[in-house]
Amino acid sequence: MNGKPSGRRAVREWALRALYQIDLSSKPVEEAIEEVLGVAALEPDDADAVRELVRGTTRTQLTELDPLIQQYARGWTIDRMAVIDRNLLRLAIYELRHHPEQPYKVVINDAIELAKKYSTAESGRFVNGILGAIVRQMYPEDATPREAND
Repeated sequence: MNGKPSGRRAVREWALRALYQIDLSSKPVEEAIEEVLGVAALEPDDADAVRELVRGTTRTQLTELDPLIQQYARGWTIDRMAVIDRNLLRLAIYELRHHPEQPYKVVINDAIELAKKYSTAESGRFVNGILGAIVRQMYPEDATPREAND
């Protein structure tokens, strides 16, 4: 993941990098976090946000996040999903459920953009579809989330 995005998107991108390492290589959570932060040029508050997102996502992954993803990912199992996709979904859903101060449209947009940047050609649509369904359940009174632009 090259370049240095700024703000909350950078936090999400570095958190995704740590989650990817944890998932792919079974690296311990704290080791993956510190390794990622060792190369990220983040402000202290942003580094703390990366730590919180990664710890929270991994802590709730099996009990809360994966079952919710499985509920909406018709025809897909968690293990069959691309590593980036499943970790983006986990991260975004964690943030949607545990950080209501973050606008859900921004969380979804960042997840879609990161999927397009780092995963397969269809990942933006896949991530958008699952997150859109979850947000419609969480916020039934709001308008439908944006569709992925291809």
